[in-house]
Amino acid sequence: MRHPWRVIGAAVLACAAFVFLNNTNLLVTSAPGRPSLLAHRGISQRFDRAGLTNDTCTAARMLPPTHAYLENTIASMRASFAAGADIVEFDVHPTTDGTFAVFHDWTLDCRTEGHGVTREHAMSELHKLDIGYGYTADGGRTFPFRGKGVGLMPSLDEVLATFPDRSFLINVKSNDPAEGRLLADALRPLPAEQRDRLMVYGGDQPIATLQAALPGLRAMSRATLKSCLLRYIGLGWSGIMPRACRGTMVLVPINVAPWLWGWPERFQQRMRRAGSRVFVIGPYHGGEFSTGIDTPDDIARLPSRFSGGIMTNEIETVAPLVRRADRGPD
Repeated sequence: MRHPWRVIGAAVLACAAFVFLNNTNLLVTSAPGRPSLLAHRGISQRFDRAGLTNDTCTAARMLPPTHAYLENTIASMRASFAAGADIVEFDVHPTTDGTFAVFHDWTLDCRTEGHGVTREHAMSELHKLDIGYGYTADGGRTFPFRGKGVGLMPSLDEVLATFPDRSFLINVKSNDPAEGRLLADALRPLPAEQRDRLMVYGGDQPIATLQAALPGLRAMSRATLKSCLLRYIGLGWSGIMPRACRGTMVLVPINVAPWLWGWPERFQQRMRRAGSRVFVIGPYHGGEFSTGIDTPDDIARLPSRFSGGIMTNEIETVAPLVRRADRGPD
């Protein structure tokens, strides 16, 4: 008769072998191709990030400009794709005349000469504003973009009509469930192939409403992302894919990635099979998910020959680095 400890030892070894074989990357072929680049805000004016809060007017702390593009504009998006972006992120607000404005801020006072809450205006009003009005790099002595941004705030319809074959990540800025219904109504008439190139993230309530109305659309909120990552950390060793990880987009902070079973190749393979897209972002330290993979040091933290998605605030800097890494050493 075998001793109980031997049976237990054999069971432990068998379990360990299963976990290893089920999660090792040695048995997975890396996906071909270079990483997919997601340009957060597209090409935009850089600003001092020290001490940022939700109420900080970033236009008033602009760094000296090195280009002429303003975020959330058609020109910026076009330049972002030309620089190497595969996907461009932009922000939307519903308007009083039944459309969506593409604009970052909750209010108009920071970047424009307008006043009040963005969503409390009609698109016909917003389109007349100068979105470069408030940008200054010297404390208000000069405003290099004032007068150059008149009429440059586009609607969602304009963006989608201008770039029908491009991919976008749409950011819902509120937690209003009605906004999810409105956005579903705006996206539903699109051709299926164009809608499949879109992703949406934002507040928990509008995203839940949007997912119920358009179940095939990849959408993510803070709650769904947290549920996906925590459940995967708990269950991923078994190969079980949590429901929250299916048919969505998954933002993976670079400092959380090592905790994910099968990172990077097997994890990404599982997500692809579940209909989800994965993007690595900057480290998470308990704040907002706003940092990206923005520097050479950030790129160096990625696995060798990484072929997943990368979200960056610095597409002009990161795209050449990724292309160079994909070619390998000269």
